[in-house]
Formats: sequence, C-alpha cells, structure tokens
Amino acid sequence: MLAETICSAVSAAGLGIAVVTAYRRRFVSAARIAAYSLVPVGLVLTGVVEWLTGIVFNPTVWIGFGLLGLAWLILFTTRAVERRSLGGSGKPAKKKVKAGASPEAVAPAASKPSLGTAGPTAPRRDQPSAAPADDFSDIEAILKKHGI
Repeated sequence: MLAETICSAVSAAGLGIAVVTAYRRRFVSAARIAAYSLVPVGLVLTGVVEWLTGIVFNPTVWIGFGLLGLAWLILFTTRAVERRSLGGSGKPAKKKVKAGASPEAVAPAASKPSLGTAGPTAPRRDQPSAAPADDFSDIEAILKKHGI
C-alpha cells in the first residue's frame, strides 16, 4: 500500500512538472516528462510493484538469494583453485623433453673443460691465446656443471 502511494505521488509530481514545462512552450520536453511520469502508475496498475514488494519483504526469498550467492562463490572459487593447480594454462604443467634427449644433454662439439691446467701449456695474460675456442672452455665447463 505504501509503495503504491509513493508511485502515485511521483507520477503526480512528474505530471505537474510536465504542465509547467508545457507552459514555457517546450512541448517536446513536456511530452517526454509526462511519459516518464506515467510509468510508476502503470507499474502499480499492472501489479509489478506488488510483486516486487512481495519479493523484497519476504525472508525466504532473501535466503534463496543467499544460497544462490553461496553456490556462485563456491563454483568460482573451485575454478580458481583448479586453474592455479594446473599452471594457469588450463592444461597440466609438464616438462617437455624431446625424444632421445636427456635434460643434461650437451652439444656434441663442446670442448673438454680445462680445469687444473696450470703449467707451461696455459697461455699468459700478456700473450694472445692460440685458439679462440680455448677462451670459452672455462665457461663451457661451468655451464656443463649446472646442466645448461
């Protein structure tokens, strides 16, 4: 009953504003305001307002909305947990290894590490090295040690 009264008052106020707007010779705006002001009365007469107030003030309806919200929360939480456990791509996270190759595989042209060669065969700093491949042998040894 209260909602119907409020809707009627809003419609009456809107029609009053439409009359004032028409008096100022703004007929298009007045017609638009009158159309908007008739909507609340139309909703009351069709029963939509009574249906809405029955939903709003009914506790079982709010319990139903709460259960729907809880179901939505559980569904999306489980989806987020599943995505995290799968690595974010939607597929199980697996290491891809080529057939016939082990993870510690080294290029076939890699030279032997030159650890422990501190004698007359090692080049000095003031002399240029004999072969450029010997300069990187220490680095290659470190990389092999770490499996890279």
